[in-house]
Amino acid sequence: MRKCFDQLKKISQLLTAIYVALALFPATAQAGSGFFGAGADRDAVLVYIDKTSQQMTVSLDGTERYRWPVSTGRAGYETPSGTFTATSMNEIWYSKEFDNAPMPHAIFFIKDGHAIHGTYEVRNLGKPVSHGCVRISPQNAAILYELVRENGLENTKVVLAGSSSDHVARARTSPRRESSRPSSDAPSPNRSQGYNQLPWSW
Repeated sequence: MRKCFDQLKKISQLLTAIYVALALFPATAQAGSGFFGAGADRDAVLVYIDKTSQQMTVSLDGTERYRWPVSTGRAGYETPSGTFTATSMNEIWYSKEFDNAPMPHAIFFIKDGHAIHGTYEVRNLGKPVSHGCVRISPQNAAILYELVRENGLENTKVVLAGSSSDHVARARTSPRRESSRPSSDAPSPNRSQGYNQLPWSW
């Protein structure tokens, strides 16, 4: 009799432990601990820039969301290739070397000053004419800025591949004729690009 009582007691304790675990598990998951680490539900932003095609693809959590034309660095101001993590962002920034030209919704991905930002020279998108930054339209820059703000700089990867010179070579062999007149924002010889409030210039 005693043995039967002890077995029933153990079963009761086991059932109580299971009940408590089931009751606490939703709260644990909601709090972001236990099996679900803090921030595990955050979407990672991947910005892929093809300098050859002058195109940007923006993916959120592995799903492509946007595809936009860009303008990367022209000859002598090549935008560097590689994989980078966004370092800082500013809703408005100004170029120090080029008449305080506005750089709306700037997202910096290299500490030497390279950034993705909006440009009002939208006619040049699709061609490598910048001084090293990655230019996109003001509307698209605002969209990307908001995505990065929501998901965090540390969760934003910027990947640059291809070559601007390959784009130029392809354009020269294309049957479509391009205007030879230089753009109004073409860099002056022997000038580097710098940014307000940055301790460096390039």
